Amino acid sequence: MSEPPPPGTQAPAAGPGAGRPPPRAEAARAGRGPLGIVAGSGAFPGAVAEAVAAEGREVVLFLIQGFADPALERYEHVWFRLGSLGKVAARGRARGIRDLVMVGGLTRPRMRDLGFDLTMLRLLPRIARLFRGGDNHLLSGVLELVQEQGFHLIGAHEAAPSLLLPEGVLGSCRPTADQEGDMAKGLAVIRTLGPFDVGQAVIVADGWVVAVEAAEGTDQMLARFGALRRSGRLRFPERHGVLVKAPKPGQDRRVDLPSLGPHTVRRAAEVGLAGIAFEARGAIVPDVETLVQAADGAGLFVVGMSPPSAGRLAGSGGDGEI
Repeated sequence: MSEPPPPGTQAPAAGPGAGRPPPRAEAARAGRGPLGIVAGSGAFPGAVAEAVAAEGREVVLFLIQGFADPALERYEHVWFRLGSLGKVAARGRARGIRDLVMVGGLTRPRMRDLGFDLTMLRLLPRIARLFRGGDNHLLSGVLELVQEQGFHLIGAHEAAPSLLLPEGVLGSCRPTADQEGDMAKGLAVIRTLGPFDVGQAVIVADGWVVAVEAAEGTDQMLARFGALRRSGRLRFPERHGVLVKAPKPGQDRRVDLPSLGPHTVRRAAEVGLAGIAFEARGAIVPDVETLVQAADGAGLFVVGMSPPSAGRLAGSGGDGEI
């Protein structure tokens, strides 16, 4: 990011906009207001807050009870129950918040556990309809409700682009040509199943799709794969198979963008996988260096795959298309 000239230095007098900071930094410095971060579980809400604050923009965290990490109380914050949209909206407007980010883990709640406030009770028939469908249907409906309260929803990747997974092979371990083929097949499966709102992840080994993520989430899919190996139902040598994860086609990337950290690397190593492949710029990573250290320590490769339209795997040194 370019910096403004130091005090006493004259900025160049070229054409319109010359010498000005990038639009995002300029907007933050011009008083666009704090960024509201609706925080679920995991390390990613904190990573987004840290990245945004480092750019000079205030952050206010809305911590979801039962999910968010109490350590996030180091930032200005409000705790709320999932059904308390009115509380979030009132506090956000009082703080001058216009932009909101939703980030972090969240399991689908039961309606009776939501703890509705008056705002949500008025919307109850509409909310009931949102629960009749997959995650994309539910999340898209929630986004509409939030926007109707006067907020602008942006993605974590827009608020903190430095956290996006880079393209290419990360770390010292590299996939073989056969494994690149498994990666390509996994990405094709995700894109084929995406319109049915099934999941974001699959495991492929030797061209065989051995696990598909559904309602259980990636961790439980990995556990299921590990159980199948231990039972002898899947007979693969150690360090075999690839976890592939990418956003579903048509998915609103402002919510539920895949995330990758050391925890996923540890789980993949525990169940005997050879590597992990995520869509480059289609996942957020709080700390690439820590991720690479974990992968190298476990002997796994980690790859940021270019989307199919973008061609080949950057930096792979092979001819495998993905």
